[in-house]
Amino acid sequence: MSTTQSERLRGLLEPLVSARDLDLEEVEVTPAGKRRVLRIVVDSDDGVQLDTCAELSRAISQALDESDAMGQTPYVLEVTSPGAERPLIEQRHYRRATGRLMKAQLVEGGELIARIIAVDDEGLDLEVPGVKGRKPTTRRLAFKEISKARVEIEFNRKPEGDESKEEA
Repeated sequence: MSTTQSERLRGLLEPLVSARDLDLEEVEVTPAGKRRVLRIVVDSDDGVQLDTCAELSRAISQALDESDAMGQTPYVLEVTSPGAERPLIEQRHYRRATGRLMKAQLVEGGELIARIIAVDDEGLDLEVPGVKGRKPTTRRLAFKEISKARVEIEFNRKPEGDESKEEA
């Protein structure tokens, strides 16, 4: 996809997405046999409901039909929200992941797995899980110290304040 096509698609889609109080996270066109797949990823602080994706998909489809942004080659449109293990890139991604566990590759080497407690303009306040029965510790991590990060999926996380279900 050329930069010009990407810019045209973003320019066409951004107002439709913003009108629904969503953020346009990603626009991706990939070949799929004789067709292409146009994948639009949207998100918000409150998440994205399936009905919202369907409504937005209809609006985007109509806008694309009325423009030449996709050219004459057939395409399949997908409107979706970010996956569970999405990369954390923008500050808003970290903010939306507050309370969740993340895995970060550090600029100086190594990795860190910690729970995001708070996010501000400079970085993150984290809770690093204790090892071998030790208590968790807190740590401050600046955005500039992170080379890449993503949310970690937790299958056995206890609800906040639910100490009664701890195993003996």
